[in-house]
Amino acid sequence: MLKSMAHFFRKVSFMVKRILLSVTDPHENNAGPKARTDIEKFSKNDGYDIWRIPFDYESKIKKLKYRYWDIPRLFKGKSIDEIYFQYPVYSNVLMDAMIKAIRETTTAKLVFIVHDIESLRMFRDKAYAKKEAEWLNAADGLIVHSEAMQSYLQSHQVTTPMVILGVFDYLNPQPLQADQPYQRSLCFAGNLMKSGFLSQINFQGQLKLQVYGPNPLPSFSEDVNYEGIYSPEELPKHLTANFGLVWDGNRIDTCDGDYGEYMQYNCPHKVSLYLSSGLPIVVWKKAAVARYIVNNGLGIAVDSLADLPSQLAQLSATDYKEMHARVKRVAQGLRTGQQIKTAIKKINKLI
Repeated sequence: MLKSMAHFFRKVSFMVKRILLSVTDPHENNAGPKARTDIEKFSKNDGYDIWRIPFDYESKIKKLKYRYWDIPRLFKGKSIDEIYFQYPVYSNVLMDAMIKAIRETTTAKLVFIVHDIESLRMFRDKAYAKKEAEWLNAADGLIVHSEAMQSYLQSHQVTTPMVILGVFDYLNPQPLQADQPYQRSLCFAGNLMKSGFLSQINFQGQLKLQVYGPNPLPSFSEDVNYEGIYSPEELPKHLTANFGLVWDGNRIDTCDGDYGEYMQYNCPHKVSLYLSSGLPIVVWKKAAVARYIVNNGLGIAVDSLADLPSQLAQLSATDYKEMHARVKRVAQGLRTGQQIKTAIKKINKLI
């Protein structure tokens, strides 16, 4: 990881044409969120220059230095045609300064690859929504998760051209899941702190759910088997169930809370984990990604987890085998970055 902004300046080329720009936290002990680092790796293979900008969110003095010294000089003297910016970063100071520097010192096209819309998730107030719309309108193009996210932004006066990503790609080092006998088995992976529904599940012994992730609940339903924690690279080889479950919140009859409601707009990264591993999906019917899953025959959507035993019982072994084959074909594209590559081609035709 780069240690300082000055170190970054010494490393970059002055003949860059197309860059992917990511902001990193120098206090993190890992490479950063997997969705972002995977996009970096796919882009590097396609000839992009990868700029990883270290930004110390904790130091007020460093923020002032970044704003008034480092960032205004970041792009000066460099030939840049296209900038792909991994959005968001969690500093108003950084966003304002970065956009100002790009617009005042380059003529590059600016595209935001949107990972989250925080006015839909963490900062759900009118003032933040207005500020976020200003940032997004400063770009030439946006790559967003879903039609629902696009509609939300347009209803909040975002006029920048947009294309839909659909699902995130996922660089998966493990072999694709082999053909499985259809046993109506499920798995769930994620931060379990926000998955209170796991203590409410009652499949009456008809289904078993294998659960992976940090922050396990004090107690789980009898139908839940907690399997521990694995790295994102190792986890896929442990996912041997028939389906991966995409759910959030504390209830089994709906997805609730900030993260559950957010599913009506975003594409959770666990969708990509499951699909790239070869697992069909079970997802909340109101989730934005449900349309993609159902229309492409990659899983099923349910209103309530209470309905799941009966719905899986209606799915024949032949139906499942065909679904599993479709998922494995999609997985090959996710493992090679086809979603983001296609989205970039589409946005460039618009702008």
